Amino acid sequence: MNKNVKVILLATILWLSVANISNACTNLLISRGATTDSACYISYAADSHTLYGELYYWAAADHTVPSFMDIYEWDTGKFLGKINQIAHTFNVVGNMNEYQVAIGETTFGGLDSLQSQPAATIDYGSLIYIALQRSKTAREAIKVMAELVAQYGYASEGESFSISDPNEVWIFEMIGKGKPYIPLSQVVKKNAKKLDSKGAVWVAVRIPDGCISGHANHARINFFTPENLKTSVSSKNLDKIFIPTVEFIYAADVISFAREKGYYNGKDADFSFSDVYNPIWDANGKMKDYGGLRFCEARVWSAFRRVNKDMDKYFSYINGDSKDRMPLYIKPDNKLSLKDVIALMRDHFEGTPYDMTLGVGAGPFKCPYRWRPMEWKAFNGKDTLEYLHERAVSTQQTGFSFVAQSRRYLPNPIGGILWFGVDDTYSTVYSPMYCGITKVPDTFREGNGSITEFTWNSAFWVFNWVANYAYSRYSDMIVDIKKKQSSMENNYMEMVQAYDLKASNLYKTSPQQAIEMITQFSTQQGDKTTKEWEKLGQYLLVKYMDGNVKNEKDGKFELNGTEHPLGKHPKQPPYPADWYKRIVDETKDTKLMK
Repeated sequence: MNKNVKVILLATILWLSVANISNACTNLLISRGATTDSACYISYAADSHTLYGELYYWAAADHTVPSFMDIYEWDTGKFLGKINQIAHTFNVVGNMNEYQVAIGETTFGGLDSLQSQPAATIDYGSLIYIALQRSKTAREAIKVMAELVAQYGYASEGESFSISDPNEVWIFEMIGKGKPYIPLSQVVKKNAKKLDSKGAVWVAVRIPDGCISGHANHARINFFTPENLKTSVSSKNLDKIFIPTVEFIYAADVISFAREKGYYNGKDADFSFSDVYNPIWDANGKMKDYGGLRFCEARVWSAFRRVNKDMDKYFSYINGDSKDRMPLYIKPDNKLSLKDVIALMRDHFEGTPYDMTLGVGAGPFKCPYRWRPMEWKAFNGKDTLEYLHERAVSTQQTGFSFVAQSRRYLPNPIGGILWFGVDDTYSTVYSPMYCGITKVPDTFREGNGSITEFTWNSAFWVFNWVANYAYSRYSDMIVDIKKKQSSMENNYMEMVQAYDLKASNLYKTSPQQAIEMITQFSTQQGDKTTKEWEKLGQYLLVKYMDGNVKNEKDGKFELNGTEHPLGKHPKQPPYPADWYKRIVDETKDTKLMK
């Protein structure tokens, strides 16, 4: 079995429900004009209850041409077919390649009739990693992806992609054409000929310099105006995609296909990809998909409002009370640093009416997580109604996440850094993986443990062990977790500055030695992260055992000469006052002392 096949087979098992679970994954897109270091960023949280967090790796390779590459569906492992291999493929670390191109995704599903395409060969996961192996720029990645689905068909549901390089950030949305269909114009004819629906319709938009965007399992490109078309090219002229002034790219039949299928009958200038292919409201203005707002758009809104003071006005939109859509992209009030971008991925709707650290659902220790299912029914005294739990950017079931940083002022293998973490974004540590490295940390590598196989040598399991223990007394333990997290990430950022300089200078005379240097650095830091987090877990277990909190002095637990705690009793912090009131309200006088 060749390396590509083996990697895909392993990943398909572990990614089983990434696309099929609703409301999974969050992406943010940050243009270089919106950042303090003039870098482009995309972030991605791969959220699934069955995803095992690993750092994937494909080495650069030469291939015999003609030859073929086997394609297996990312979610199921099903063999889809073969595609032509190219002569040379690039080095890929996770979701970033050696040219600093990075790709993330969120699945929006879209119209049911378009979610199955018989005989299609390319699914969304394969599309991402093949494009990374074949593209030197974000624009080239879009071209590769568009050409692949046109030639081999598209085997997945609707998908939003984030694509970045050192200069630009793009949002690229795609949905398949479904099964062969009879055009609306021929439905009355007895012998109407079914047309081939192979491929996909899609739209790509460059995020303007100085702006940021985001997507979270709902299609967001909602404009197709004459103004956009002035700087656009269609799939009929894809070679023009590399003209710098082109900022809008689309499948030539994205509107005509919708007309033929009966999805749209308005003016071209009023066409909205999102409203047609992933509608929240039906043609009569009735709410069709409240989850698309509350579970999906709300995550983007919450991130936007943290950097732009005017975003609160869209609360009525994400709450389903207004159709005044949130913009595709916004300009932040201030430029964002790497720390700021990471912080945006650590959101529980704090400071909003949806704040997950508050309310009975958070328990006495303000845990911002809710166990599934997200939708549930309860009797309110009159009727049995359907209710929901919020879906935040930070969520417990994250397999892995990253912040991809692309910097044009450094050599490509050094300029790109995949800040990679496993498990929940709020309590993970983002370790720096230079995009030019030739191997990954042992504790992050594929095959080291699995979703049903615990090992202390796996970053995924160590981080889950710490997080799951912290849920029991979250408001206390998270203080210690955030302190350690901040210390480690700050240290890594300082070290990266030094290694940027060292590796860049060395790269001028010996590129190979420079790559060896950054490989050693990245692998050491990744494995160090895992070991340090294991020590943190041991510390938390000792400190918070049985609901007590042991006393500390000078960074150590206080002991006497016989290795017992000092005479004074360990702290026993009470429940919060509001929680005691809830107990009284619920139990009435049954807990009353007499």
